[in-house]
Amino acid sequence: MTEAYYSQKIHGPFEKQALGDFDLVSGEKIRDLEIAYATFGTLSPSRDNAVLFPSWYSGSSKILELAYVGPGRALDPEKYFIILVNQIGAGLSSSPSGTRAPFGAARFPQAEIADDVRAQHRLVTEIFGIERLALVLGGSMGAQQTYEWAVRFPEAVRRAAPIAGLARGTPHNRLLVQTFIDAIVSDPAFEEGWYERASRVHRGLRRHARLFAASGFSPALYNTRGFAELGFTTTDDFVTGFVENHFLPQDPNNLLLLLRKWRDADVSRNADGDLSAALGRIRADTSVIAIDEDGFFPLADIEAEQKLIPNSRLRRVSSPWGHLALFGADGAYNAAIDRHLAELLAA
Repeated sequence: MTEAYYSQKIHGPFEKQALGDFDLVSGEKIRDLEIAYATFGTLSPSRDNAVLFPSWYSGSSKILELAYVGPGRALDPEKYFIILVNQIGAGLSSSPSGTRAPFGAARFPQAEIADDVRAQHRLVTEIFGIERLALVLGGSMGAQQTYEWAVRFPEAVRRAAPIAGLARGTPHNRLLVQTFIDAIVSDPAFEEGWYERASRVHRGLRRHARLFAASGFSPALYNTRGFAELGFTTTDDFVTGFVENHFLPQDPNNLLLLLRKWRDADVSRNADGDLSAALGRIRADTSVIAIDEDGFFPLADIEAEQKLIPNSRLRRVSSPWGHLALFGADGAYNAAIDRHLAELLAA
């Protein structure tokens, strides 16, 4: 089931770029690393119209495309060359589920956000010949990658738009992500990552999905039955049909690798643990975008980091869909994001 899910049929079209053996910041390596990506639009002769948009937790380039890219949108392929790139471990790029023994499944090396960004930098510079990106943006884990880009490669990022995410996780956020991890591994069928089929771990995936739903959407969405417009009748019907349905086809080892990256992300490693010094390196014109109702990355936490970034401003959007407005189900959220991105791109 997971092989069919991580396919061109569901998430395509996408391409893969082989980067060879790739040394991780931990000292481990991924052999024959492949990065999956999709592009839209045409790179200008001066190579100055490129936008990089990395994927978030459990997301893919197809999900990003459907939610954010299109004619008349801020990310208009008639104006920009848009690169949607899939994280290491997310199923399309090199991941536990698609790697043969002995380095697949539970033995796949644990990558970090910094490894994604280093691999993406090679893709951008070596394959496309782009020295400076017009915009790097991303939501949630994509925001973590956006911060890493702006801190690690400050001269390569002209504009940055981290959406609903942090440069360094708070104790609360790390605790929350750990509950997602614990839910998956609590399933006896998980067998320490050596399950015969991903579908056998469905109880752990369902527990994880329900924890995700409880904090990912705002209370108002449930209390007002805001999900009814999508055809769901009750809270349980919505959580089963929308959230469980999203996670059940995915591979548990893939999700766990991503969750550990999310939990441990910290750009201050670029400055000996000093977050202020790390964010002070950013040279990009930066719009930090927060969702007022976000239960994963609260407004106060996002604003505290934004104040440390030179030449930045805080932009707020509101949605009863909370953090998971990122998926594009709320038209008002989509319009607000487009306004903020268009403003930034016009600067």
